[in-house]
Amino acid sequence: MKNSIKSSILFFALSGIVFGANAQTNAKKVPSGIVYSIGVESRLAAGNFNNSHRWNLGGSIQADFPVVKSLYLTANAGYNNFFGKDNIHDINLIPVKGGIKYFPLDILYVQGEAGAAFSTNKSTVGFDNSAAFIYAPQVGVRIQLGNSNSFIDAGVRYEGSSKFATKAESSKVNFFGLRVAYALTSR
Repeated sequence: MKNSIKSSILFFALSGIVFGANAQTNAKKVPSGIVYSIGVESRLAAGNFNNSHRWNLGGSIQADFPVVKSLYLTANAGYNNFFGKDNIHDINLIPVKGGIKYFPLDILYVQGEAGAAFSTNKSTVGFDNSAAFIYAPQVGVRIQLGNSNSFIDAGVRYEGSSKFATKAESSKVNFFGLRVAYALTSR
């Protein structure tokens, strides 16, 4: 229950940014070159994963490759540390994802990614699989900074995984996340 309230607050805060920034950026266009970004990420555990781990801190790099106007292919890689509750070990993952990002409005996007998360400490945390399938639907905004080719990219998402331990349903690493990144476009 607490996670759904926190996630709702994050979603509504991001929505406020979208609507507040939309009035200031109506004339600005989605970049036409490759967009590179580096970001900080934080997450709240969801489902059974919330019983053992509270939250996460991590970072990622991403490249958005233009396909047609308002549509990009994405490539993303990062590092995540999920902090364990009480005496439970932290989980360390390296996610690698690819996907699609679409801008229905100038600054608002929807994104879907899928890939794999690789555990760097599988024996410590009791995983029998080194990797798991991950998927991540996301909604966000990309706000241009002045008249430059740089942006702030902020998005909220749900990310889910298959099991890292074959016989343990609780080994799914599911969470609600926030990514705030600095982005540059190549022209």
